[in-house]
Amino acid sequence: MQFSIRNPQGPSLPMVDLGKALASQFIVWHHLALYGPMSDVVGHLTGDLMEWLVSHARLAVQVFLVMGGFLAARGLLPTPDAPTPAGPGVLLQTQWRRLKRLMPPYFVALLAAVWCALCARTLIDHPTIPEAPTLWQFVTNVLMLQDVLEEDALSAGVWYVAIDAQLYAALALLCALRLWWGGDTAARRRVTALTVVVLIGASLLWFNREPPLDMWAPYFIGAYGLGVMAQWARAARQRALWTGAIVVLTALALLVEWRSRVALAGCVALVLALDIGRGWRWLNAGPVRGVVAFLSRISYTVFLMHYPVILVVGAAFYRLWPTSPGMNLLGLFVAWGTSLVAGWWLQVVLTPPAVARTTERAPDRVVSRSFHSASALRASISNGLSR
Repeated sequence: MQFSIRNPQGPSLPMVDLGKALASQFIVWHHLALYGPMSDVVGHLTGDLMEWLVSHARLAVQVFLVMGGFLAARGLLPTPDAPTPAGPGVLLQTQWRRLKRLMPPYFVALLAAVWCALCARTLIDHPTIPEAPTLWQFVTNVLMLQDVLEEDALSAGVWYVAIDAQLYAALALLCALRLWWGGDTAARRRVTALTVVVLIGASLLWFNREPPLDMWAPYFIGAYGLGVMAQWARAARQRALWTGAIVVLTALALLVEWRSRVALAGCVALVLALDIGRGWRWLNAGPVRGVVAFLSRISYTVFLMHYPVILVVGAAFYRLWPTSPGMNLLGLFVAWGTSLVAGWWLQVVLTPPAVARTTERAPDRVVSRSFHSASALRASISNGLSR
């Protein structure tokens, strides 16, 4: 998932919306199961469900990664031979616009996490409730450097926002480097494709097998890059080539070491590459489409706000009904529903309708204009040389 308050990629993509909607809900329930105390009390009512959510629901992150690469490529590098923006300043402007959309809700979520943790500590004493942060800890979280500097995260989703920023910056850097590669379109296409394939292969076969590297983009760039290739498969004329590359790279990685996360990432990339679901009426129209689009639209803010909600709702229900499985089970659903409301509220507050209408496609317009300008410049030079 490429994080955004509004989808900056223009036309809706029902399968992407479905993936974002479902993955965000799995992550919420993963954390509901992981962070007690309510999940501890309801254990015998839910059987192995809570254990499954703790162990496997976190794999939904792979859906975010693949779709993040897919959506980022649509805006920055839709095909390997796409024209390069006219200068690094354009890419920096695109990155800045993106950060202006993503950082305000991130800051609000950090403050909410600190405040809700304080409220939870006044209600109960539980090991999953964090202590009050130091100033340095708060600063490192604001700068998204908490893992690098070995500080505890203030919220459950902070690490992923940091990784997503690294991955997007890496793709933007690749676009910038193409300015210095030179050569004709065919040469640029070959170098771009080779670079991406090598990076994906290095990640899936090596970096992704080294847990200490999970604070850096190379650990995740394999899944992210599969999403980039899925976009290339849909936009380029060599659909079979890029679909095959997704299959081969995923298979090689699984042969070296079986990892469920890599298998899921490969499957999601294939779904996007083959445009599966395009003709599904239930997904493209009607009430289901409305629900999926809504959950997709608020997925980022729900991702940010659900942890503070879990802290305070869990503490309140456990304080009132510490031994009641039924009431704590109800508390889990209350926390889930409240997380959706909190995410919707934050999305609405930070995206006024007038602003959303004028800015939701701004990054693509900037890049698109630059692509056309660069193409026109190259055409002019070519014509001048031919004369």
